[in-house]
Amino acid sequence: MTTNPTRPCPICRKPRSADFAPFCSQRCKDRDLAQWFGDGYAVPGRPALPEELAERNWDEQD
Repeated sequence: MTTNPTRPCPICRKPRSADFAPFCSQRCKDRDLAQWFGDGYAVPGRPALPEELAERNWDEQD
C-alpha cells in the first residue's frame, strides 16, 4: 500500500510519514485510536440491542 504524500495527517494536518501512515507520528496514531475508544467516532447504524448481543455466538465468525 502506498501513501499519498500530498495528503496531510488527518489529526494535525502535518505531512504524513510512511512509518505511521496515514498519520505523521505515533502520537497522532494514538490520538486517533483514543478517539475510537472514547466514542469520538461512530459507524452509522442503529445501536445493537443487548438481547441481540447476548444471543449471538461469538465463537463463530462470519
